[in-house]
Amino acid sequence: MPADTLQTGSVPPIDLLVIGGGINGAGIARDAAGRGFSVVLVERGDLAGATSSASSKLVHGGLRYLEQFEFRLVAEALAERETLLRMAPHLVWPARFVMPHVPSLRPRWMIRAGLFLYDHLGGHHAGSLLPGSGSVRLDRPPYDAGLQARYRHGFIYSDCRTDDARLVVANARDAARLGARILPRTELLGAERVDGLWKVELAGGEILSARAIANVAGPWVKEVLNGRLGVPSADSVRLVRGSHLVLPRLYAGEHAFILQNDDRRVVFMIPWEERFTLLGTTDVVEAGDPLHPQATDAEAEYLCAAAGRYLRQAPRPQDAVWRYAGVRPLYDDGSGDPSAITRDYTLRLDGDGDGKAPVLSVFGGKLTTYRRLAEQVVDRLAAALGDARPAWTEGSTLPGGAMPAGGLADYVAQEVAPRYPWLPAAQRDALARRHGSELPELLGDARGISDLGEDFGGGLYERELEWMLAREWARSAEDVLWRRSKCGLHMTPAQRERVAQRLGALLPA
Repeated sequence: MPADTLQTGSVPPIDLLVIGGGINGAGIARDAAGRGFSVVLVERGDLAGATSSASSKLVHGGLRYLEQFEFRLVAEALAERETLLRMAPHLVWPARFVMPHVPSLRPRWMIRAGLFLYDHLGGHHAGSLLPGSGSVRLDRPPYDAGLQARYRHGFIYSDCRTDDARLVVANARDAARLGARILPRTELLGAERVDGLWKVELAGGEILSARAIANVAGPWVKEVLNGRLGVPSADSVRLVRGSHLVLPRLYAGEHAFILQNDDRRVVFMIPWEERFTLLGTTDVVEAGDPLHPQATDAEAEYLCAAAGRYLRQAPRPQDAVWRYAGVRPLYDDGSGDPSAITRDYTLRLDGDGDGKAPVLSVFGGKLTTYRRLAEQVVDRLAAALGDARPAWTEGSTLPGGAMPAGGLADYVAQEVAPRYPWLPAAQRDALARRHGSELPELLGDARGISDLGEDFGGGLYERELEWMLAREWARSAEDVLWRRSKCGLHMTPAQRERVAQRLGALLPA
């Protein structure tokens, strides 16, 4: 861009422009705004519109990464589970994972050793929110549900489940509360360094200047760095697709399964949305458009075959009610096996100490470690700007996370149920999971179910729809039904179409 097209007049520069509205970008914007920096986040699509809404919905250490000697990553991720449980107990909650023992794949001593490390790498102690690992019998209740009789012994350990897209939105909302401007559906057209600042052009014609940039564009991080910012880089990204199936409930119980596969990968079976089981994930090099990845028939067959080795009744791809896929932007460490590519993150800072406005690009990373990644990004950019301010997020609470010691269950029993006795239990629990301690603010003065407005079906009412439009940047039926909620799973096509119609009427022309 010619410099004369980027004049900003008397508008003062912001401290930090964040490019990318996934979990890492939202976390960086929140961290930086909380330190007093002026922040703008831009995202060309919806918040969590790509990888960050297409995960396995887990906050976990990554048990299988121990075999790849990723001890630092696993230790950091294990510690972050507890931090996120305290930050957002409505969006991150404990789960027990059962691993049936298959002697031909991994001997018992190896699994025991791995679980011992898993318990202790993250600093497991008496005050931990998660119980430790152990052995279980799979030929008696409750863990025999759905399994073939030949599986008699197994192991159990703890990790956490999460609502990935709502975790992104919660971070973005808190960033906005702290002063950040959050601009979804706003594409970065280009930027260049001028007089020690980044001069930036955004879609819609806005021109701004920034002291620093955090490039957190996920699968497009290299494209943004080389193309939009004009910064050469030797680093590379490997795009690896992870696909999932959502199937009618495959077994009874709230425990998840981690299934060893013949190729030494693992596949998760996770109870989901009361009526379903989430089955995933795959590791396939993505050669197509990372914005619209597709779960292929071959991947569906792979996942069903992996589950079928353990279940009495094998699932079939045609039984799936939904398929989804996301592209992981992994740092290219030269590995030929997509499953073996590191899930750790790499931070690259250009412009440190040489008089140029800095840009820090994030390669790789995983959902669980987003808060620590954000903390490190802001630390490094603050140092480059000569404006160090202390980190603060470890003991913080995300919107909706102000809960009693007993977590969400106690909050619902002590505060929500007595206050709204007219709210059906299933609806109450789903709303509390989505909104946590902000639920009374959403329900407001409602005294009966009819006060929530139109019932669209699937557990969605007009009052929540209006909340998502006003406070969560939702603009389409997909935003509402598949990211900010999963109500679309429980709706008919006609009901989903009615949501789209109502959204069209509510949005400004």
